[in-house]
Amino acid sequence: MIERLHRILERRLDGFGLSPRELLVRDAPGGLQRPGLVSANGHCRLQQTSDGWVAINLARSEDIELIPALTGGKGETWDALTRFALAHDAISIRDRAIELQLPVAIPGESAAYVLDEAAPGTAPRRVVDLSALWAGPLCAGLLARVGASVVRIESIGRPDPTPRVSPELDARINGEKTTLALDLREAGDRDRLYDEISKADVLVTSARAAALARLGLAPDKFSRLTWVAITAHGFSGAGAHRVGFGDDCAIAGGLMGGSLAQPRFVGNALADPLTGLEAARAVLAGRCGVIDMAMARVAAGYAQAVAS
Repeated sequence: MIERLHRILERRLDGFGLSPRELLVRDAPGGLQRPGLVSANGHCRLQQTSDGWVAINLARSEDIELIPALTGGKGETWDALTRFALAHDAISIRDRAIELQLPVAIPGESAAYVLDEAAPGTAPRRVVDLSALWAGPLCAGLLARVGASVVRIESIGRPDPTPRVSPELDARINGEKTTLALDLREAGDRDRLYDEISKADVLVTSARAAALARLGLAPDKFSRLTWVAITAHGFSGAGAHRVGFGDDCAIAGGLMGGSLAQPRFVGNALADPLTGLEAARAVLAGRCGVIDMAMARVAAGYAQAVAS
């Protein structure tokens, strides 16, 4: 599957100066393991349920703390979660996890994003990168590679962990950007952010709409620019309240090894780099307004392309 994915990416990466391997690789403390029922980084696991499978991602400390709320207090370990999953159906587990804001996915549940074949065009003049982790910063980094001037906002109150946990990835996707450190809890720094955005052609975000609204950021306030909204399951609509990361979103899109009956992880958080690439391609293709770029849907689009 990875070989077929690389062949697809060779064409879609034309003009960016990256190979498929460079796009998909990420360094991690202690290295990565071979993916299977457990993701390469060890945070996400496929759990068998009474009628299928779910992927649950405990990437954050708060996710681990929520396990007792999901299982009804029957322990805080993966063993307890395994026992709980076997006693319940996949949909009820997913729906309860969504209520708790836990990253969760049922294999193949997501609709597919259509991979646009339009040739990339002219780079935007100025980009503000308000995103974190992998997909959003990669999108802005690819735009920087083709000539855009990119200002990366470093949140003082909620710093991006990427420079600490994946310094090689950080250098690759953020190295060509100008950085501006702001404390977005402060009104004055929020005003500086608004000023930067007002001068930009493109804004890249990776937070959900509700969180951005609390910062005073909404599409109708900045209707002139192109807003790349990268989320797990959608910036608007039914998926807007769901959280997710690259591994669980890949499973949601069906971008996996094995089958729906016996799924396995492949690669490393594949939905992240694929979404970053597709978001950059969408900007260069001239799409305007809000570009709602959901990682699970992009993964589903690639799963279809790999299978065809």
